[in-house]
Amino acid sequence: MTRYRVAIHIEPRRGILDPQGKAVAGALHSLGFGDVVDVRVGRYLVLDTDAPDAETARAAAARMCEQLLANPVTEDFHIATVEPA
Repeated sequence: MTRYRVAIHIEPRRGILDPQGKAVAGALHSLGFGDVVDVRVGRYLVLDTDAPDAETARAAAARMCEQLLANPVTEDFHIATVEPA
């Protein structure tokens, strides 16, 4: 078994209201960053897990997202990296 560090991005789906993102976009505009078109506020998770290989660690992380970490109705997830810890 090897320990893997898995980085996961979870963000609201396009078309789903994101009040935090709207608030951040408004604040950026008021600070003079008028070029900002849209902001989506999500979560970034890093977890360490033991697995025989990187693909098994990635598959386990995807199942974790599907079952608990991400709301399948309102959020999308992306596994950014899987690296030996």
